[in-house]
Amino acid sequence: MAARISEHRARRGTCWQDLHAPRDLCAALRASDGDLPRLVDCLTLWLTNLLLAEADWRGEVQALVEEIARQRAPMIFVTNEVGAGIVPENRLARSFRDAAGWMNQAVAEASDEVWLAVAGYPVKVKPNEHSF
Repeated sequence: MAARISEHRARRGTCWQDLHAPRDLCAALRASDGDLPRLVDCLTLWLTNLLLAEADWRGEVQALVEEIARQRAPMIFVTNEVGAGIVPENRLARSFRDAAGWMNQAVAEASDEVWLAVAGYPVKVKPNEHSF
């Protein structure tokens, strides 16, 4: 994980400020709210941390959805779509898959725009002509 983080930092350059929030994402968003946009990378890693800590992940996701509505500065959330493949054999992986799907839906509903990257190509999901 340390190598991955170092690679991300090197690729993004020095103009980015890092803020680490392994579990208390809402507090980090409140502390960083202002004029500059924020990039949260990534929600599925945050969810993993919550699940492994046996935290109330549903409550944390609900708190995040509520926090999104209070923020002034733009935010970009990176997440992973983990439900498009086969159903995992082990219970923890199935729980993670289901939780990630629930989280992604909740955050997408609270967001103004949703994009999906397919093979490196961005596809606009929300808003679209079929939005309700």
